[in-house]
Amino acid sequence: MSIVIHHNPDCGTSRNVLEIIRAAGYDPVVVEYLKVGWTRAQLLGLFAAADLTPRSALRETKSPAEVLGLLDPGVDDETLLAAMVDHPVLVNRPIVCTPKGVRLCRPSETVLDLLDRWPPGPFHKEDGMPLIDPEGRRVG
Repeated sequence: MSIVIHHNPDCGTSRNVLEIIRAAGYDPVVVEYLKVGWTRAQLLGLFAAADLTPRSALRETKSPAEVLGLLDPGVDDETLLAAMVDHPVLVNRPIVCTPKGVRLCRPSETVLDLLDRWPPGPFHKEDGMPLIDPEGRRVG
């Protein structure tokens, strides 16, 4: 199974998702989007595939969204997309692409819906929260 993760290594949720994918035995393509950036076309494709809008994909905290005036509900999608291209951190993460679909994987356990196999249990997130029990069942 081919997997691509748009990843921010400074984000705990993104790190958890990447670890879940790797622990399940996959070798994903890791795109550090803060380094490589986004194109408008790329964002439109990802958002369409994940059933997101620029507004629903906007990272509102720990980003310049407020300073840039993007939190106002009157800001249109084109303005949001342009800002996301200029400031890649404005896109919420991680976004994962697999043959089973494309999703914004928040919370991190959302990625399990995109995988054919899961990590063996027990498996915990980096904060110690259980994700998969010893019998291999999803917790929660």
